[in-house]
Amino acid sequence: MTSTTQSRDYRPILFALTALVVLLDRLSKLWIDSHIQMGTYITLIPGVFRLSHVLNTGAAFSLFADSLSPSTVRNALIAFSVIACLIVVAMLWRTGRTLTLGSVAFALILGGAIGNLYDRIRFAHVIDFLEVRIIHYHWPDFNIADSCIVIGAGLLLLEILRPQPTV
Repeated sequence: MTSTTQSRDYRPILFALTALVVLLDRLSKLWIDSHIQMGTYITLIPGVFRLSHVLNTGAAFSLFADSLSPSTVRNALIAFSVIACLIVVAMLWRTGRTLTLGSVAFALILGGAIGNLYDRIRFAHVIDFLEVRIIHYHWPDFNIADSCIVIGAGLLLLEILRPQPTV
């Protein structure tokens, strides 16, 4: 008599993580929009960290924000984001049966990409509000969606560099 073991499918949990990232991103941007006036900030750690309110019409780190054709940049960023989301959904679907660094990474990246894509489509900009300074270095303002994309990319890198068990 053979027994079939059925492993748990983690895709619902991973897609819930994606939804949680989108929700946290939206709520944080709504809070910033209603509590911090555009172009101002609230200092949390003097000289290191503050909450700001800036609009990013460009790509990461405001690349292309000063373009002569903002609508072309916006449309290109939306198209790129849609394609990236579709690819990440496929990767999450494929890897999501198991809970790994890679599957969690795809869930975080997808949530961040959807969060920023929503803003670009609905508002033609993304609200950035986390501002970090370390000594003389000023990191460009970012948001929860950006943070999840970077954390996801870091987890993917760890997954790739992690020694694989030998069979």
